Amino acid sequence: MFCLPFCGDSARLSRSRFGNEHGWPRRRRVLVLFGLGLLLVPPAFPAGGKAARAMEQAAPTRKTQHVLWISLDGMRWQEVFGGADGRLLRSKNSGVANRRDAEARFWSETPEARRKRLMPFFWSTIVRNGQVFGDPAHDSIAVLTNRKHFSYPGYNEMLTGFADERIFSNAKIYNRNVTVLEWLAGRPGFEKRVAAFGSWDVFPYIINSKRSGLPVNAGWQPIEDFRSPAETELINELARETPHYWETLRYDVYTFYGAQSYLKKHHPRLLYVAFGETDDWCHAGRYDLYLDAAQRTDGYIARLWQTMQSLPEYAGKTSLVITTDHGRGDGREDWKNHSAKIPGSDRIWIAVMGPDTPALGLRANVQVSLNQVAATVAQLLGEDYHAAVPRSGPPLPGIVSAAPTHGE
Repeated sequence: MFCLPFCGDSARLSRSRFGNEHGWPRRRRVLVLFGLGLLLVPPAFPAGGKAARAMEQAAPTRKTQHVLWISLDGMRWQEVFGGADGRLLRSKNSGVANRRDAEARFWSETPEARRKRLMPFFWSTIVRNGQVFGDPAHDSIAVLTNRKHFSYPGYNEMLTGFADERIFSNAKIYNRNVTVLEWLAGRPGFEKRVAAFGSWDVFPYIINSKRSGLPVNAGWQPIEDFRSPAETELINELARETPHYWETLRYDVYTFYGAQSYLKKHHPRLLYVAFGETDDWCHAGRYDLYLDAAQRTDGYIARLWQTMQSLPEYAGKTSLVITTDHGRGDGREDWKNHSAKIPGSDRIWIAVMGPDTPALGLRANVQVSLNQVAATVAQLLGEDYHAAVPRSGPPLPGIVSAAPTHGE
């Protein structure tokens, strides 16, 4: 049973298509067209037929089949868009061990040059080929919707798409909310194709690995996904022998190597990688090491991206999403911390790049929020998370220019 687009009450037909200024009365013309439609259009398009091919050509095709989703804990927008802050680089209260060396590595006279020195891959590749939100110089505002402005509430908002005021600490409590990672893992084509690696040891609780069953490797947990037993033994031995400056946070280099190895071995459709040193070096009051961590992480992102582009199943079929869980303060002391009491802690930034995302660079005159990232990741993968979870934020505007999501 089928019906042509113009069957039914002729009074509903638009004048522009079937006007009655000239020619036959409207009803007679509709009946004739309906009859012609019955003669000319078969009940179904045969596979491989011209009509089917025409329909396929008319509808844009979604290219993204995989997403690499990355977060940099507590990475300030000030450094992302302006590079090293000269006030902090030269301040005696910023913990910079060797100011001459730090200036030689990170300082330039203009913000544009400084930000490229700090995050070369971000500015040479991501901004040029993707979209970035959150630069105040372009009237682009990116904010949190949760009112806590620290990590667990921020990651919950990022990963579920909504704020939960019941989350009021960073305690290791299993999240009662279902993240988009868990939701996608239950969708057709994503079973056992979603994984997470994080430097902070609270991620198994935030993602609720106990309920979701997702592979979540975090903290100083051993990494078992290297291709050879010798490599596995070496990396884990190095992790054990390295002094643990933070007991709850492993160094990002181990998170990077674990994620890259998992990527090569298991080929996930969605891989979430959460780097953490940027936040903890700020809390430690070491502005120089915070800059070092940001620059290293930019390099890790570049290497993960290059690895994916070297693999046939990922090349040209992968989108990249990067953001942070919260902002932090400004000034001589507030840059070290973040909370609801410290102005600026709600200000974040978001970047997206991929084959379905128009290369608009720095987005201007727009306001977005962290709760939109989860639905954006799903949309890139062809899924409508916002429709399934209406309390989540909608996808970021203008990120996808290809085919509609499933169910649209």
